[in-house]
Amino acid sequence: MDAIKFIENELSPISDLPSFKAGDTITVYYKIKEGNKERTQHFQGTVLQRRNPGANETFTIRKMSGGVGVERIFPLASPAIEKIEIVKHGSVRRARIFYLRERTGKSARIKERKFTKK
Repeated sequence: MDAIKFIENELSPISDLPSFKAGDTITVYYKIKEGNKERTQHFQGTVLQRRNPGANETFTIRKMSGGVGVERIFPLASPAIEKIEIVKHGSVRRARIFYLRERTGKSARIKERKFTKK
């Protein structure tokens, strides 16, 4: 089993993506194919979770669109993802922040992570 996981990790294009975790606000640019046309669409929101480490890793993003919460699950090794931009780093205490689903307005805000200079 370790040999299979080793090969999966070697062949996956995950290494060129930025590192992010739950609580971060990111923008995902991904390709959409409609017939024979192809266009790029972006989805910006808060990362709720990352799961399944390795080649099968996925992450869930949530955003509010017209007062309705929209969640989308992306596979990290998907060839449809063009790039991922980190808008801001959030400071949360949990790896899965599903409690944001019940919150709206000011209570749904996440503090920004502060980095110290060395």
